[in-house]
Amino acid sequence: MMLRYALQSIRHRRGAFLGSLIALMCAAALITACGTLLETGLRGRIAPERYAAAPLVISADQNVHQTTVEKKKGRTRVKHKAKPVTERAWLPESTLRTVRALPGVKAATPELTFMAVALLPNGPSSTTSTTSTSSPWNASGAAEMADTARTEGASGGSNVSGASLGARVRSAARGAKVTNTVDASRRADSPPELRPDTASTSYGHSWDSASLTPFKLTQGRAPVAPTDLVIDQALATRAHVGLGARLTVQSTQSPRTYTITGIAAPGAGGRLNQQTPLFFSTAEAARLAARPGQVAAIGVTPETGTNQAQLAAALRKALAGSSAQVSMGEARGPVEFLDAAGARVKLVSLGGAIGGTALLVALLVVVGTFALSIQQRHRELALLRAIAATPRQMRRLISREALIVGAVAGVLGSLAGLPLGAWLHGRFVEMGAIPATLERAVSVFPMAAAVAATLLAAWGASRISARRISRIRPAEAMAEASVERHPARGRIIVGLVVLTAGAVLVAVLSALRTEASSTPVTFLSVVILSVAVALLGPVVVRAAAVLLSGPLGVSGPGGRLATANLRGNAARMAAAATPLALLIGMTCTVLFVQPTLGDAARAQTRDGIRADWVLAAQGPGVPDEAARRVRALPGVTAATEIVHSTVRVGLDKYAAQGVTPGGLAQTWNPDVTSGSIERFSTDNATEARSAAVSQLAADQLGLHPGSRLSLTLGDGTPATLTVAAVYARGLGFGDITLPHDLLARHMDNPLASAVLVSLDQSGPSVTHSELVSSVREFPGISVLTRSSADGIQADKQQSNAEVNYLAMGLVLAFTAIAVVNTLAMSVSERVREFAMLRLAGATRRQVLRMLRAEALAVLLIAAVLGSGISLAVLTAFSIGMTGSAAPTVVPLGYATVVGVAALLALGATAVPGRIALKPRPVEVATVRQ
Repeated sequence: MMLRYALQSIRHRRGAFLGSLIALMCAAALITACGTLLETGLRGRIAPERYAAAPLVISADQNVHQTTVEKKKGRTRVKHKAKPVTERAWLPESTLRTVRALPGVKAATPELTFMAVALLPNGPSSTTSTTSTSSPWNASGAAEMADTARTEGASGGSNVSGASLGARVRSAARGAKVTNTVDASRRADSPPELRPDTASTSYGHSWDSASLTPFKLTQGRAPVAPTDLVIDQALATRAHVGLGARLTVQSTQSPRTYTITGIAAPGAGGRLNQQTPLFFSTAEAARLAARPGQVAAIGVTPETGTNQAQLAAALRKALAGSSAQVSMGEARGPVEFLDAAGARVKLVSLGGAIGGTALLVALLVVVGTFALSIQQRHRELALLRAIAATPRQMRRLISREALIVGAVAGVLGSLAGLPLGAWLHGRFVEMGAIPATLERAVSVFPMAAAVAATLLAAWGASRISARRISRIRPAEAMAEASVERHPARGRIIVGLVVLTAGAVLVAVLSALRTEASSTPVTFLSVVILSVAVALLGPVVVRAAAVLLSGPLGVSGPGGRLATANLRGNAARMAAAATPLALLIGMTCTVLFVQPTLGDAARAQTRDGIRADWVLAAQGPGVPDEAARRVRALPGVTAATEIVHSTVRVGLDKYAAQGVTPGGLAQTWNPDVTSGSIERFSTDNATEARSAAVSQLAADQLGLHPGSRLSLTLGDGTPATLTVAAVYARGLGFGDITLPHDLLARHMDNPLASAVLVSLDQSGPSVTHSELVSSVREFPGISVLTRSSADGIQADKQQSNAEVNYLAMGLVLAFTAIAVVNTLAMSVSERVREFAMLRLAGATRRQVLRMLRAEALAVLLIAAVLGSGISLAVLTAFSIGMTGSAAPTVVPLGYATVVGVAALLALGATAVPGRIALKPRPVEVATVRQ
């Protein structure tokens, strides 16, 4: 019977339930979208491409392992934990001999994988030319023109601009007749401007491993000489080159120009969608990989008739005790795409964090929406209590209404969440947060979870909202329905408890010093404090009404009416102010967390760089040879190469940088608090290896100068060093500083991200043009002033910020919808009140002014509360992360947030208000409630 009453109630009070339906539907869509991200992290497929033709792949273990033994209450528990490393781990070459000696192995193909990026000419030719790549003459003609210009430019007798050179190369590629003379107006002192090919991730390999895909030559021959190169058809089309053309490649060494001797394509069934392979001769690939005695992986082909699973088991047994792992089937994908494997963890944490925050926000919003809906039906529900409906019957009725609304909203919202999840995944791929090689997983589980969460939220919200109306005595029900009473004492006590919990969270946040630990606490603090605002809202609104009575009274009858409503309907006004305060507080926190961290990091970087000039690369990095040439210039006292990676101390991950030790004190000032940078430089100039650590790392690991630091480098190689110095500027330079050569040897990309150049101030100094000339033959290298160096750090911070903005933007969009929804609900149900005001003599304009004054008062209350919450949280975040109680607040950004909130509040009040004023007052007043 209660179900029938619930359906009838929904049918006759559609407006009251519409707001709850919209709020729950948005929540279900958001939870479904986050659920698909979470599922992709757990079950997303990583399909092999390069290793598609190798049934079995042997690779090195990509994890650091730790075993702990705990003894508790007479029992011994052994725990095994593993964390991934960030660089590719390599196998000893002896593994290849072991594999080849095993029965059932037909072929074991060693694989070398290293960074190699094609450098293409800038200009329209790279995208607009339609010349066929099959003609050797066209390609060689283009290469000849490029060589001619490069030779003339180097001799100083040419003046060819990058654009004119690109035009001449395009002309030669089209087969036009072009002379090799260059007029004075088109000469240049620089070689052609090149850019890295960024169409897809590019890797270098030995042609000996082409069979792993398999790649087959469609034109030309295999590479034999050190300057030979085979490219795939996709790159040949993209770069508009063919056989005989010359292509510059930036690899782990200095850029080198190769001759294209062959063009290859995957064999039947093979495809490479996410990478571009460059194939070198065996000797050249070994030189570029710079891993003597090691291989990246081994592709194993079984003998005909050999069972693959049995051979895999035999391989594991033969390789037991080593770091080698055997993969087959789809497990080969993570071996090939390390970034995709690492992205799983990121997606799980990202999806869980967004989904958890969304669920908390949804519960807060939905509780407010249901409370407002029940308040609007207070007279109807009070009448049921007056005619002897029991508290249990009231709770069952309201719960069934909520479950019906929740079921409909859950189904509709989960269906809408699937395209939302696809869009979110696509945006993360575009931003580089996750690789395209991790395929999106879709199933019914996120939808089912969203429906279940929506039903649970609706049921919980209804139980919380119905608690008061179901417990009052029947005799008091009608009287309470007519006059709003003060909030219950229990609500105030709970609100104070939640407020205390929020204050404790803020205090904890001020003690957290890592971004990974502080970020979730930051947003959780905002939500908890917003819950406290929701519980204490009526009290806050009544207090605000006293303060605002003077300004509102001056504005005329509308303002006085607004003051009366603030005092007499504080619960309704608080229900409207809560989501608005949450919106302002959450948005300000999202917007200003990254600038707070980024500004502190940039300030530390700026203050810590002593160099006069900085070499930065637009492409993969600055080669060692470029740094050596700068270092050899007269007047240059130091040139410090910097590489960045991550290391693990135990299982904990730390950002690390590698620096060349010579003359380090002249280019870098990390604000040493103990020890000395000179000792770091002296130790690493000899066989003694030392490290410098940040104050944070020193505190966490209990280190001081002279301590021994055992860590695992990015490729899983263990290393032990002596701590030479502890420094304060860890936010700008990373937590651990190592010798450049030690760190670079164990990185996939050993090129320097920057080179700090210091000049001799006592004698003739090197000019900017001389520095540029010394690195001219290295494409994409810029010579920057010291003041521009912090832009390198800013780019990294901005990349992280974009991911956070997108992730939390969905929660903010949901909150904005809830703001509009709640305000519209609170106004649309006041038709009778407006009619009575008009019958009492108020004009339509005066009623609208009253609504506008109410909206502005609610906005002011919400802005103060939201800004206060955000300021408290941001200050605690700043104290923990930067050591300073000075968060970065962008005035224009803050004004925009409040302005958007004002537009939402005024719009969501004015539009329903005008609609509510359309009926004639007499007709509305005489309608039975």
